[in-house]
Amino acid sequence: MEINFKNAFDKELKLNRYPVSRDKSLRAWDAADELLLEELAQNENRNLSDKKILIINDSFGALGLSLIDYNIENYTDSYITSEAIKANCESNGLTPISISNDLEELKDLTEGSNLFDIVIIKLPKNLSFFEDILCHISKVTGPHSEIICAGMIKHMAKNSFDLLAKYIGETTTSLAKKKARLIFAKKQVESIESPFPIKLSIPSFKDKIVNHSNLFSREKLDIGTRFFLENIPSDGYQNILDLGCANGIIGIQAKKKNPSAKIHFSDVSYMAIKSAKQNFADRFPIKDCKLEWTNCYEGAHQTELDLVLCNPPFHQENTIGDFIAIQMFHDAHKALAPGGRIRVIGNRHLGYHVKLKKIFNNSEVITQNKKFVIIESIKK
Repeated sequence: MEINFKNAFDKELKLNRYPVSRDKSLRAWDAADELLLEELAQNENRNLSDKKILIINDSFGALGLSLIDYNIENYTDSYITSEAIKANCESNGLTPISISNDLEELKDLTEGSNLFDIVIIKLPKNLSFFEDILCHISKVTGPHSEIICAGMIKHMAKNSFDLLAKYIGETTTSLAKKKARLIFAKKQVESIESPFPIKLSIPSFKDKIVNHSNLFSREKLDIGTRFFLENIPSDGYQNILDLGCANGIIGIQAKKKNPSAKIHFSDVSYMAIKSAKQNFADRFPIKDCKLEWTNCYEGAHQTELDLVLCNPPFHQENTIGDFIAIQMFHDAHKALAPGGRIRVIGNRHLGYHVKLKKIFNNSEVITQNKKFVIIESIKK
């Protein structure tokens, strides 16, 4: 549902979330976006027409579309953000905005001494990702550069300030407005190499697993995944999807148990796809897998899968709910061949068995422990 957004530059934009939501309480922008745009529009000391601007983590395009008349570049790890920006540009009749999805590409945008004058960042929930971002932007900014971070106060971690001071320089803050705040920093620190990706040792895996910074549980194997790894079927499956793959460890385990299978990986995070690709290629011929950077498994028209393995997330950044899991289950149902199975792990209280039964008309508890339950449904 499109909602009109009147920004500080006196532009009125029709903005929608992606995927489209009918929930009127879920807007395509927040008070942090509004506060950041007010700062850029009203500060007379900035002449934006002379500035090279980098936008990082724009949620649904409110920042990029508002600043489209200036010299901007965009970076996001999220497929959802990328598609939202494209869709909102189209619905507003605007030229598509250039978007980078790999932090390594940022250096290609600043050839020679053409560094960014202003970097605006919507603070991510994941502090490791924020640290990685700061390491990379330290290489594409100079002493004149200004970094402005925006976020809702309740989601601002104290470590955000510490990381900014470590990788950029001293920080100051704006006054709070509508429970949002800005953090300002000037480039004072020499560039520092990012500590990411990291390599993680996992029992029963000979080689270490590569984890990029924006992955869930990137510094250790979470207990849900550990339980799921112990319960991957080995019945000669030929086309297996690791849905919401993160580092790809579930799909890799499925390949080990089903050697002739082709493994499909999908995730909304570009870093997840990058991690899964490297981890799979370290162990098997890359031709034995297919990688799809997408939202859940949308757009899948083929019904070739005979097994889907899924550990659904229950939040999208700071928005909590089961909407992602439900879309994953629907997308899996579309992509599975008749007789194909989906196997899902989740916390016991999430009630995935009810949601799966509603979509597949059947569900069975395969195994469970005190915290997690593994459920299987079959496409009839």
